Amino acid sequence: MTEVQLVVQNIGGVVVVNLGSSSILDGGVVEALGRKLFELVDEQAHRKILLDFSQVKFLSSAMLGVLIRLQKRAHAIKGRLAIYGLRPELHKVFRITRLEQLFNFYDNEQDALSSFGTFGH
Repeated sequence: MTEVQLVVQNIGGVVVVNLGSSSILDGGVVEALGRKLFELVDEQAHRKILLDFSQVKFLSSAMLGVLIRLQKRAHAIKGRLAIYGLRPELHKVFRITRLEQLFNFYDNEQDALSSFGTFGH
């Protein structure tokens, strides 16, 4: 089993997850990331999740699937998922696959955190 280290911190009620890997291509890594991310929603019931993609350069289609499932799970508990720090070439992948409308994207952490504002209050 592949071990993946995520840096998770709570900032003003928003769970910020730094994916920390420049390449999310390996099936084992994707599976391990998925488990950890799903746990935040399914077991810990976090409703405000912010993913930091600033270090990610490569992303597999399987990881896109994980993100779609995470978004659906968050939505099911009336939660919200946002992404920041996405490189232009990765943002293009979301645009081409028409997934851009499924997620909220922000350039930096501060803008992303501000976007949660009164969400869930």
